[in-house]
Amino acid sequence: MIPVRRLNHAVLYVRDVERSAAFYAEAFGFETITVEAGGRAAFLRARGTANHHDLGLFEVGDDAPSPPRGSVGLYHLAWEVADIEDLAAARDDLARLGALAGQSDHGASKSVYGRDPDGNEFEIMWLVPREEWGELEHQAPVAPLDLERELTRYGTRSGT
Repeated sequence: MIPVRRLNHAVLYVRDVERSAAFYAEAFGFETITVEAGGRAAFLRARGTANHHDLGLFEVGDDAPSPPRGSVGLYHLAWEVADIEDLAAARDDLARLGALAGQSDHGASKSVYGRDPDGNEFEIMWLVPREEWGELEHQAPVAPLDLERELTRYGTRSGT
């Protein structure tokens, strides 16, 4: 058994490193740590993380095809925010950027989804306080998210 502690970083193939790094900087506040390989690779770090980098971007060129939806491979990445207000702000930011792809109530977590300029899907999620999970600990529902209702219920900046 491999004693994994947590996911440390992700690496994505993108068509244009500069465009993608700019998107992740604007959407997430990621800082570019270094650009390598003659400008064809960039490593970005999220604010407040202890990682060397949280996201690597490798350029494959404008003509690179996208994998068909529903094919074998990575579906999406998920980043956690501290509280429900941050989730609502993420939804608003993604909408402003034209990158909002949807939102879901997963019971023990609430999520909004976006797509980067290359169509890579990602999730921004907030975990409901563990003491409220109950039977949801053993379920993974996908239901419509009423974020305004959840803001009323949990919106006290009392992140978990």
